This record gives sequence, structure tokens and C-alpha cells, in this order.
Amino acid sequence: MPRNMTFAIRGEYITLDALLKAVGAADSGAQAKHRIAEGEVTVDGAVETRKTRKLRGGETVVVDDLTIVLAAEKPA
Repeated sequence: MPRNMTFAIRGEYITLDALLKAVGAADSGAQAKHRIAEGEVTVDGAVETRKTRKLRGGETVVVDDLTIVLAAEKPA
């Protein structure tokens, strides 16, 4: 069953590999990088192979049955 979640970015950005680890889609940074390199992750509908792609908010990341919508931190 597909799962959807919103992830609030703290700070200016989060890297794709760190996001996968933060949401539990990878057990380690190495596993996250491997999954990205294998083409298992899409960003805004396109396969993304840049492990440290900076996500700043507004993007949609899909891995397995999990869809993650990124929200930028609200300015103080």
C-alpha cells in the first residue's frame, strides 16, 4: 500500500542520501547512496543518481512505495 508523508527541511536544504536515512528508507548512509546509484529513487518524476543532490523544498521524492513531499522551513 502506498504511503505518503511530508518532510519539513530544517535549514536551507537536505541532501537526498540524508533524506532517505531520515525517513527510514535506508538503514545507513551507505545504503542510501547505493539505492540512489542503482536508480531506485525519483525526484519530481525523474530517476536521480546524484547522491548528494540538494533538496530545498517543493520536490517530491519517491522510493519503493513511499512518496515524500518536501516542505521548506518557514522563515523566522
